[in-house]
Amino acid sequence: MSSQELTTEDLTSNFDYYDNWYMDGPIGDQDDMTPEVIPDCYPTIPYDIYHACMAPISLVILLILSLMVKRKKLYQSCWNGAPGLLSPIHFLEEEGNRGLAIAVFGILFSSLCVLVLDNDPLPFISNSSTQYREYWKIMALLYYPAFYYPLVACATVRHRVGYLFGCLLSWCHCVVYLWQKVECPQSSKIYRYYSLLSYLPIILCLLFLSLWYPMQLVKSFRQKEKTAVDEGPWSDCCKGYLRNILAKRAPKRSSSIAKPSIRSRVQAYLRSYIYTPQEDFQLPLKLVLSLAMAVIAVYQVALLLLVAFVPNIQIVRSGMTKELTALFVQFGLVPSENPAGIPGDKELATAKHYIWSVEVCFVASLVISCLLTFCMLMKALVKHRINLQRLYRGAILDVFHRPRKLQASQQALVCWMCFAGFQTAFSCLGLLIQHIVFFVCALGFTFLVAIPLQSGTNVHLFKIVENMWPFWLTLVVAVIVQNLLTHYYFLERGHLPKELNNRRALYIVTYLLFPINVLVGVLAGVWRLVVSALYNVVHFCRLDVSLLGHGVEVFDPGYRTYCYYLKIEVSQSHPVMKAFCLLLLQRHDSQGPKSLQLREMEEGVKLMKTKEQASKTAKCQQNRARWGLAYTLHNNPSLVSYRKGALPNVTANGMKTNLVANA
Repeated sequence: MSSQELTTEDLTSNFDYYDNWYMDGPIGDQDDMTPEVIPDCYPTIPYDIYHACMAPISLVILLILSLMVKRKKLYQSCWNGAPGLLSPIHFLEEEGNRGLAIAVFGILFSSLCVLVLDNDPLPFISNSSTQYREYWKIMALLYYPAFYYPLVACATVRHRVGYLFGCLLSWCHCVVYLWQKVECPQSSKIYRYYSLLSYLPIILCLLFLSLWYPMQLVKSFRQKEKTAVDEGPWSDCCKGYLRNILAKRAPKRSSSIAKPSIRSRVQAYLRSYIYTPQEDFQLPLKLVLSLAMAVIAVYQVALLLLVAFVPNIQIVRSGMTKELTALFVQFGLVPSENPAGIPGDKELATAKHYIWSVEVCFVASLVISCLLTFCMLMKALVKHRINLQRLYRGAILDVFHRPRKLQASQQALVCWMCFAGFQTAFSCLGLLIQHIVFFVCALGFTFLVAIPLQSGTNVHLFKIVENMWPFWLTLVVAVIVQNLLTHYYFLERGHLPKELNNRRALYIVTYLLFPINVLVGVLAGVWRLVVSALYNVVHFCRLDVSLLGHGVEVFDPGYRTYCYYLKIEVSQSHPVMKAFCLLLLQRHDSQGPKSLQLREMEEGVKLMKTKEQASKTAKCQQNRARWGLAYTLHNNPSLVSYRKGALPNVTANGMKTNLVANA
């Protein structure tokens, strides 16, 4: 009996054990449900030590470069010739070094994107409390621009020493980042490879700087030093732009106006979304920089959305069991053929298919949002060039809807400084809003149209449409009847211009169809709401398009910033004005006794005659130079407001005494 009792107890205990294991154990496969635990990784060069070493080195390099460039060379009365802080980028004066500016700003913006989700925003302060974390993030917004400042300031000096320091800084930054990511490619934050993918723009930009600075250093040894006037491609661009303006154009031949074909229309429409470089014309540096930062911002936001949703939804789909499926069956989300409502293998497969459909909708909407954002940015590039060219030739009303003065002002300068930041922020918000809207639309289409057509269940939408067929038929017939009566009965055919006919019948039909037109107006109002919402969502990232009407476009901060940005760029960086300045400052090397030299520059330029008689070729060149100066002075938008016709209270012989004194 004892042995039997023990055997029974053992069986009971074993039964309880298996029963408890089934009830209390994890649902589904343990490997699928539980994500792999990523151990903490500590690189050889931690972030705090890296910043503690590189920050003083960067500060010392910046001080050395500042001592090299004497302030007295720029402003003799400023601080008695003391050294000053180097300018990072000449946004208005030159258009060179675009790759350098994009790389440094890309490093800075990507670093700020990373620190937003980091628990320790400042590398010097670890394990920061939640109470003071927001303060440290504000400090980080000031620290990182100063930390990467020498990377761009080394190129501003345009000296071999600056290029050498740039090589050392870029190599140090690049080696440290690569070393850290090779040692610790995975992290436990959001997704195992999120840290690596988020740092990818930083690494690529540092690799570019690591190659750009050595190339500039080698060029400085191979080539002779150039003057500030001849250095950079922007001088050739401005001269080419002026040459195209002064070039003789062949008269336009009169041609018969032919209606373009559908193929040509489609090609022209597609070409409007593709920016092709134009000879002797370059977009402003800050405009190219803002669009490049918008692309990096789209990448960072899309990466965050992707890694935050897809791995989690895959874990849920792989851990779906019959017990969880029973909840979906009870709420009617998953159809069940079993009258008792007990889910089987078919219901489980259906639930997994639904979750997979949600994942597909999320990824598809994200891809569509990214593609649309890139298309809008490319379209904006084409529109920027058109607007700049129109303003360069003075066609203000073709760009703005009311007359504007192309002059610098306080509000215009503030908007010019904020333009790149606004473009980056609007691109992030535009992508996020687009993704939410397209994801909801994709879910609605999938679960209301696609899946019911595939499975034949949950056809509630089709039943509603089927029951309302008399309503839809009435609206369609009413619209068709109005169009047919208008075409054949209410308008006289064969007369140009067309005149109204049968007005009494027109009034009767208008009165009788008023209730039906109200219903048609409801549908038209819904369509108007959908179209306007989609238009604003798609064009949200574009600052050159106002999302409001012409009368209230001033309340659109993005479009207002763009308008003021154009005013500063045109008034301060007009290519004709740049060409005029180049003609003033340029010196021709003397290659013979008959060549001309620029002897003096006082209140413009004085072309002095040589001692010997100038040849006809020299006189022709002199006349061309004078004509170029006169033409640039005439078309300089910065001088329009100072001309006699624009100045108030001018005398017959010119300006008053006080105006001349102020000038």
